[in-house]
Amino acid sequence: MHARHAHRPTGRARSRASLAAVLLGLVLSALLIWQTSYSAYSATTSNATDSWSTGNLALTDDDGGDGVASGTAMFSATNLRPGSSGTHCITVSSTGSLPALVRLYGTDPVTVNGLSSYVDLVISQGTGGSFGSCTGYSAFAGAAGVVYDGTVAGLPTGYGAGLSNWSTNGTTGTPETRSYQFTYTINANAPTSTMNGAASIGLTWEAQPRTA
Repeated sequence: MHARHAHRPTGRARSRASLAAVLLGLVLSALLIWQTSYSAYSATTSNATDSWSTGNLALTDDDGGDGVASGTAMFSATNLRPGSSGTHCITVSSTGSLPALVRLYGTDPVTVNGLSSYVDLVISQGTGGSFGSCTGYSAFAGAAGVVYDGTVAGLPTGYGAGLSNWSTNGTTGTPETRSYQFTYTINANAPTSTMNGAASIGLTWEAQPRTA
């Protein structure tokens, strides 16, 4: 039997393999150079540092409180009868930086013997006067000066139905102010059942941001 001879590539085949290896090397080298050159290109654009901050709402009044805790009540009237009346003024100031809508409403109403339904209350708004005296107070003309004309029992008790609709512009310096005058009268038709009666309610001015 004849021994098998191992297959050996011919010189031409070796030449073709060497040429292919050289060409492959050139292609890989070209790709590497192209990728390196491409990565050296760059273009950017940027925006300056952005930031956000909030404004504030701030209300105070001249009743001697600090804006959080209430000061002196406008009315602490006792021993009243049908036809009894009284008047008091108060000035509210806005120092918030945001434009706001300020509304007035009642809080924690209490009545005994149904008296709150027979305490008529007229509220107007304008300028001048102070918590100590209504001297110099002047209501806005016409409907703009009328805030409320009803009974203590009928006062709204939430911001949504609140009274006044005072629009502030927002300030960083001089406060924006508005004066209010309150006049109560015990209704002349208050029945005997209201004797030894009582009525009380807190008054709150609340500001919320406005969009227009």
